Amino acid sequence: MIDCIKILPDSIANQIAAGEVIQRPASVVKELVENAVDAQSKNITVNIKDAGKTLIQIIDDGSGMSETDARVAFERHSTSKISTAEDLFDIHTKGFRGEALASIASIAHVQLKTKRENDEIGTQISIKGSEFVSQNDVACKTGSVFSIKNLFFNVPARRRFLKSDSTELRHIIAEFKRIVIAHPEISFTLQHNNLTVYRLPAVKLKQRLIDLFENKINKQLISTSNKTSIVTIFGYIGKPEMAKKKTGEQFFFVNNRFMKSSYFNKAISLAYSNLLPNGVKPSYFIFFEIGTHLIDVNIHPTKTEINFEDSNSIFQILLTSIKNTLSKHNVVPSIDFDTDGYVEVPHDKKNTEFKIPEVEINPNYNPFDKEDTNKPLNYHEKISSYKKESNDLENWDNAFEIIKNKQTDFEDPKINPTVQTPNIMSLKNKYIVTTVKSGLMFIDQKRAHERILYDKFDLKIQTTFENSQHTLFPINVSFTTEELIIFNNIYNELLSIGFKFEKTDNLMYKITAIPTFIDASKAVAIIEDFIERTKQYEINIKSELKNKIIISLAKSAAINKNIQLNSIEMRALIDKLFATQSPNYTPDGKQIISILKYEEIQTKFE
Repeated sequence: MIDCIKILPDSIANQIAAGEVIQRPASVVKELVENAVDAQSKNITVNIKDAGKTLIQIIDDGSGMSETDARVAFERHSTSKISTAEDLFDIHTKGFRGEALASIASIAHVQLKTKRENDEIGTQISIKGSEFVSQNDVACKTGSVFSIKNLFFNVPARRRFLKSDSTELRHIIAEFKRIVIAHPEISFTLQHNNLTVYRLPAVKLKQRLIDLFENKINKQLISTSNKTSIVTIFGYIGKPEMAKKKTGEQFFFVNNRFMKSSYFNKAISLAYSNLLPNGVKPSYFIFFEIGTHLIDVNIHPTKTEINFEDSNSIFQILLTSIKNTLSKHNVVPSIDFDTDGYVEVPHDKKNTEFKIPEVEINPNYNPFDKEDTNKPLNYHEKISSYKKESNDLENWDNAFEIIKNKQTDFEDPKINPTVQTPNIMSLKNKYIVTTVKSGLMFIDQKRAHERILYDKFDLKIQTTFENSQHTLFPINVSFTTEELIIFNNIYNELLSIGFKFEKTDNLMYKITAIPTFIDASKAVAIIEDFIERTKQYEINIKSELKNKIIISLAKSAAINKNIQLNSIEMRALIDKLFATQSPNYTPDGKQIISILKYEEIQTKFE
């Protein structure tokens, strides 16, 4: 038989490795900028064209490479960072695996210009899809210039799966932020299509955050630090008012390396648990300094996941640190005891003469005097009055039912439930529970409200989709650079549904008009929600404009989770829900109603 096991050529092996390391243009930016940081650069410039699909250029003033090193750097498993297996547990640099350059060169046109400080002349290398093209002497500055052109030119399937330019640019900005926050001592510049997105001078950490996220976070940051024998924690956390529904301003760094950790994120969420409503995320920029022998950074190709030898202890230290910081800055609310219904007893004063309280009696009061119109009616008089109002009473026994069921003053006269729900209750202020013929019905109150609002907005938008109402006063809305890119992408769609804007600054607009079917107080929240949903879920507003906008409007305007509803409001919500076209599911397909059948309940007791 013919042997079937083959050794792959380096070109194919490099493309396979590229699939692990280089997922999109942002991956190239990450790897090359990290190499520039490791080269002790003081100034790093990132030039992008067409969101990295056409060109990614990284310019640094670091140590540079010799003629031989420049050639060997593109070989697989080549690195200057480690020599033995033990070095893997003493990593102080960012790049050390030796896969990035070989992977990038296998799927793009790569040109490198590099020179060391003491060399008179530099080296230029050109590589096309793992194939070495040329190596020449060239005059250049100390440092390195990497130019990556036509990414995925020889892997059309990978290139076809790249997203729009705005989406890919957002991923590049996200990777760029992770590096520049970790290294405020380095000057960074990011340009896209010859327009400057960020120009960040070398500063201290707080100023870097302000430069990166604009001045609006300046007064919202709280410094935190805690040094222990296990780990040193420092950085900044945001005040509760800085918290938002969106993600993106949550950063962990371990020895200046960005890290993702849902476990440590939970510690911070617990520290804020009594300060923020559900679904709202606090901002934080937390740095861990820990011995390299206590962590393992070599568990993932992109090196964003890190193992800790004693993660449980670090979890507790982090939780305690954040709680103490919030407490020291008086962010934790003080305890205010409820005194309603208590009699205030004055302090005992010395030499105070105590007097027996006097009871005032009106000798002329006659409880049987019918001419006193101000006194309240007793029970029998109420029965009599309701009996006169009813023409259907056949006997006195029915009068009590009329009193019991008569609408009280605090009830909304507009509410007239069509579905009778005599047995109704709230479960944890999240679910409405009521009895039905087959068992118990559970209704998610927030999702139910979304369904109701969707039908309401859908009806109004179909008839008044382009109508606007001018705001009494302009409403300011500010963006980060990343948010502004998304805003510009959906700007025309916002105009088409009735929004109008005036630009006041590079990162700030004024809302001068809003759609007639939304509340002005929620205009900014709705725009932010559009931006966040476009960012997270790749919403294509242009193709499904009306439906996506109505869903976002309904989600933004719906009641928050854990809102306490009284019985009248719950009945009204149920009535309106069953009046919709599809009461069982939200517009985006989530379940609203679940029924626990009587047989299932009975089975639990058997």
